[in-house]
Amino acid sequence: MRTSQVDRTLSRDSVVIVDSLNSIKGYRYELWCLARAAGTRYCVLHCDVEETTCRKWNQERREKSDSSYDDKIFEDLVRRFERPDSRNRWDSPLFELWPSRDGIGKSSSAIVDAVTYLTKKVDSKTRDVKVLQPTIATQSARLTEANSLYELDRATQEITNTIVEAQSRAIGGPLNGVSLGPGLPNVNISRPVSLPELRRLRRTFIKLTGQSSLSGPPPPSDADSAKRLFVDYLNREFETS
Repeated sequence: MRTSQVDRTLSRDSVVIVDSLNSIKGYRYELWCLARAAGTRYCVLHCDVEETTCRKWNQERREKSDSSYDDKIFEDLVRRFERPDSRNRWDSPLFELWPSRDGIGKSSSAIVDAVTYLTKKVDSKTRDVKVLQPTIATQSARLTEANSLYELDRATQEITNTIVEAQSRAIGGPLNGVSLGPGLPNVNISRPVSLPELRRLRRTFIKLTGQSSLSGPPPPSDADSAKRLFVDYLNREFETS
């Protein structure tokens, strides 16, 4: 699963399992950032197997089917592997299982622990579950402002997803703007815009809006107004780039 797919799928009300080779710590850090931006929980489930056992399993699969790794790819995976470390915030909490040592049955308890962590009901007294918080630049504790910033975060994410989906449908072809629906202005985009660039613009917009709210009125509390502000910001940025 690509990070763009994770970004579109994440929400506070869903559990997303990224079953892939998350062997590079930079990739795990990016997933952690996505979870933080979505304001949800996050954990890492690591299947710890010795290198010699992995080689044995890969050889057995090669003898039985064509689903094994080529020797060159296998060596590259071993060389580039960066073991999760629970001391890193992007690797915490870390649940580990050792199927080659403990067997599948005993190791599966780590899977149960990870699922329990992600689905456990939490309240103000819960201490063993950490819900990541978006990094929104604001120091105000007023409830109205918190609601406004939440709407801003959600609205800008919806626009980002819409742009990504429109570019995906165009399959590399030209875009003459992206429509967001009745009553909302179009995003004036005529060139390919990468997901990292959209994320950067979104983060900057939220930060600037949050900083402005410290000395003035809070951001708009309704989604449509927030979307209009973000579209205006994007159109200015796209026009000058």
